[in-house]
Amino acid sequence: MIERAVVVVFLILIVPMVYRWFTRRLLGRAATHAASDPILAKAKPGVPTIVYFTTPLCVPCRTLQEPALKQLQAEMGDVIQVIKIDASRYPDTADRWGVFSAPTTFILDSKGQPQNVNHGVADCDKLKGQLQLLRVV
Repeated sequence: MIERAVVVVFLILIVPMVYRWFTRRLLGRAATHAASDPILAKAKPGVPTIVYFTTPLCVPCRTLQEPALKQLQAEMGDVIQVIKIDASRYPDTADRWGVFSAPTTFILDSKGQPQNVNHGVADCDKLKGQLQLLRVV
């Protein structure tokens, strides 16, 4: 019984640490490519950006993520921009950014540096909260 408790405590402590390490590493990888990545060539300078990776077959992308992004853009207008990338059409780009699944969203600050990454669906409130940390909202 004690062994199980030790394993549970170990998992509760280690899994979040590994996830934070993985996320920091992924943001670092994205930061090395963000400055010169051609997908950001159309980005308006000085405006925070959400880089949104999707695929045509991704049901959560169509039913949850895209409506959340449209709602966010409707509420915030030109204060932010969204760049949508089809990961199945541009697999090299998805690989450069370290995208393993769709939807994945990266929050870039006004200087074009990645500050947050969301694996899976990020609702409008979560995205707003991440943008608030950038002092956009």
